[in-house]
Amino acid sequence: MPTEWRYRGREIYAEDIVFIRRLIASDPGASRRALSEKLCSAWEWKQANGAPRDMVCRGLMLMLDRAGQIQLPPVRYHPPNPLANRVRPARLLIDTAPIHVSLSQILPIELRQVRRTADEPLFNSLVQQHHYLGYQQPVGEHLKYMAWAQGRPIACAAWGSAPRHLKCRDGFIGWNAQARRRNIRFLAYNTRFLILPWVRVEHLASHLLGSMAGRLSADWEQIYEHPLYFLETFVDPERFRGTCYRAANWKVLGRTTGRGKDSTTKRPNRSIKEALGLALTPRFRELLCA
Repeated sequence: MPTEWRYRGREIYAEDIVFIRRLIASDPGASRRALSEKLCSAWEWKQANGAPRDMVCRGLMLMLDRAGQIQLPPVRYHPPNPLANRVRPARLLIDTAPIHVSLSQILPIELRQVRRTADEPLFNSLVQQHHYLGYQQPVGEHLKYMAWAQGRPIACAAWGSAPRHLKCRDGFIGWNAQARRRNIRFLAYNTRFLILPWVRVEHLASHLLGSMAGRLSADWEQIYEHPLYFLETFVDPERFRGTCYRAANWKVLGRTTGRGKDSTTKRPNRSIKEALGLALTPRFRELLCA
């Protein structure tokens, strides 16, 4: 039977739509949320960590409802959108005395994963104040790291879910569309990397990148119950050369198209970035293409 619809990588056939209609009819008093939970259970539609893909399932049902394929019950509750009026991280005062020393003089450096810890507000504040892109609340899987030396924070780094489509990266890995959909969760994207402006320590950035690469997969697995095999990031060549990534053995994968994920044309609508990647295991292609 030919595919009728596609949503978030899942093909929806006519028989699936019939199943959803029967599911709705079997419990006329059920809310939209309850129906999406039932459908997730029936289809065994789960995230990589085993949790139901409830919000994705709800989005699918809403798409079919708007297309006239099913009829959902009326919306019962409109929850407030926490992202609509999100307050920027508060400015927190810390010691900004210059740190201009050699790397050996501040060793050992303590690297902490601070998401869901008491240090997370400080991380958010420092990135908001001192990173040229500011702070942006991550969506999806993500971790946050802070580096400390001599009792003081010296750097911040954030990692999140990798973008689904990146031509130069996909060509470097060599996977097909099906493998990418299955295994994109095994990649992480370095969304922010900040050495605090009063810190001048030669080789610090590449040292921290190496330290994070050595522990990121284990930390990710502890929270999300799956490892990482590959890291990636973007560098704006109009601002930076990406020297610290190259020094930490990251490879240049190519350049972006400058169109972004939501572009409806083939014309660039933003600056073109250089994409760099780092394999966390020699078997990354075998694992990602499986």
